[in-house]
Amino acid sequence: MGEKKEVVEKQRIIQEFVPGKQVTLAHIIANPQEGIYQKLGLVDQVNDAIGILTITPSEASIIAADVATKAAGIEIGFIDRFSGSLVITGDVASVESSVKEIMNILQNILDFTPAKITRT
Repeated sequence: MGEKKEVVEKQRIIQEFVPGKQVTLAHIIANPQEGIYQKLGLVDQVNDAIGILTITPSEASIIAADVATKAAGIEIGFIDRFSGSLVITGDVASVESSVKEIMNILQNILDFTPAKITRT
């Protein structure tokens, strides 16, 4: 009698990333090296802390900039409504306070998925 072989079909699954409302990066640099300010064009903010955020959809970076300036005494170093990048500067406490408030508003009012706030 012949032996019966079982044929197993393999399925290939392709997972596609579709960005939603999310903060993908929220980082605070407490004491940056001077060269970082120069490369970012932040020559007037030397010795300030730097907060960096990346937000999707990118237009939400405008909202984040507004929230940041109202939360504490920070300066906008860079905002790009096309990439969703936001760079803020100020003393460490002000940058930290602004980043926390941005995350609070985006997560709790606008239903964004948050990123963990990191710090170096």
